[in-house]
Order: sequence, then C-alpha cells, then structure tokens
Amino acid sequence: MKDMHDIIIRPVLTEKGLEKVDEKCYVFEVPVKATKTDIKLAVEAVFADDGVKVEKVNTARTIGKMRRQGRTQGRTPEVKKAYVTLKKDSKTIKFFDGMSQ
Repeated sequence: MKDMHDIIIRPVLTEKGLEKVDEKCYVFEVPVKATKTDIKLAVEAVFADDGVKVEKVNTARTIGKMRRQGRTQGRTPEVKKAYVTLKKDSKTIKFFDGMSQ
C-alpha cells in the first residue's frame, strides 16, 4: 500500500457500526490485502488533524457470494472491514460526530 488514502476506502455507515461510535469504535472498509499495522498507521495519518490515537484494530473479511444471471455466473466482490478502537484520551473523529443517536 503506497498512499494512506488508498488503505481507507470508505466508512461503513450501518446501524451496527454507528452503535459503536459512542465507545470510540469506528468501522471502515479496507482492501483485502491491508494489514492491521497498515490500517492503524493510515487512520492516524488521515485523521491527524483531529488528534486521533488508535488503541487496537480488529478486522473481518467477507468472501464474495456466487450469483447467477441466466447461464452466466460470477462472484460478488470480497469485502474486508476494519473495526478501529481509539484510546481513551484520544479525540473523536469529526466525520462521525452527531451520527449516533
């Protein structure tokens, strides 16, 4: 991975993901080949203006499902999600402020 913005593809804005925002846990979609160390460094670099310090990173990988359209078949893309937990003294990520209610 070359650029830190290539590691964090997008935030995952689901009900389950937004429930964890109060606990300073954020969910991001990342490339399948990204490691936990890469993800930690990328989050701290991208959100450096907010004063973010990462405590731990958990990852979950979903294998693509088989889909058919007539005789043609293929797979949906594989997805890897990173659950990033911030330290207690760290500031929150401003993008997620006000989303969890």
